[in-house]
Amino acid sequence: MTENGLVTVESHFGVAETIDRLVSTVTDAGLRVFARIDHAAGAREVGAALRPTELLIFGHPKGGTPLMQDQQLAGIDLPIKALAWEDEHGKVRLSYNDADWLAERHGLGDASRDAVAAIAAGMEKVIAAAAGVNQP
Repeated sequence: MTENGLVTVESHFGVAETIDRLVSTVTDAGLRVFARIDHAAGAREVGAALRPTELLIFGHPKGGTPLMQDQQLAGIDLPIKALAWEDEHGKVRLSYNDADWLAERHGLGDASRDAVAAIAAGMEKVIAAAAGVNQP
């Protein structure tokens, strides 16, 4: 886990394709896509420049509900979000909140331990598939 709770992997695809792949992967896994936000398009609307940056919000009540039953304020970080972004060197990254960091942030305990572990494992798989990264 990183100090700020973010996990970032390099994607082998462009931002839009990375998010397209993530949409496909999460829907194939039975998760719901709630929103896809193109931050760069929003910047263009106000005459500003922003490197390609897209956010996907997704999840399933089966995964998130136990966290909120344990500590309802955990809902501020749910559903899950993943951000595909192009850095200043043209490399595409895919970032998301580490599930263990979320558990620590919200003081989650035994009641949601299994759900946190399932979210962590699931995120590793869907992020790796979307980014074209081999899993350990």
